[in-house]
Amino acid sequence: MKHFTAIIHRGEPGEDGYWATCLEVPGANGQGESREDCLQDLAAAIRLLVEAERIVTEDGRGYVGRL
Repeated sequence: MKHFTAIIHRGEPGEDGYWATCLEVPGANGQGESREDCLQDLAAAIRLLVEAERIVTEDGRGYVGRL
C-alpha cells in the first residue's frame, strides 16, 4: 500500500470544516465538516486521479503523464 502526505487546513474564521491537499498527487483535494470526513474525501480524490492516470498510461497509446 502506498502512503501519501495530506496537508490539512481549517476553514476560514467563521466557517466550519476542513480542507486538504496531497503533495504527491497534484489536483487531489478534499473537504469535510470533520478531519475524518476531509481525509475520506481526499482519499477518494486520490483514488480517482491515480486510477485515471493508470487508464491513460495503460491504454495502449503510449501516453505517460498527468491528466
